Amino acid sequence: MKANKTLLQMKYARVVECFAKLVNISLDDALGFFYRSETYQLMKNGVSDMHCMSDEYLAEDLRDEYREKVSAEL
Repeated sequence: MKANKTLLQMKYARVVECFAKLVNISLDDALGFFYRSETYQLMKNGVSDMHCMSDEYLAEDLRDEYREKVSAEL
């Protein structure tokens, strides 16, 4: 299922803001990570109705991806 593009953009903004607070990074850094994330790809492509998940759930999913990436870089 595909979401309305305007509503999806608003969802992205809320998720990015929540994610930035969770991992204590700037909104710019959070946005950059978000657009390169697997979570974004799933939401954008309507896979498993990811866009229907709560903002907090999606931010936590991003946090997990972020931690994996940081760990892999060490």
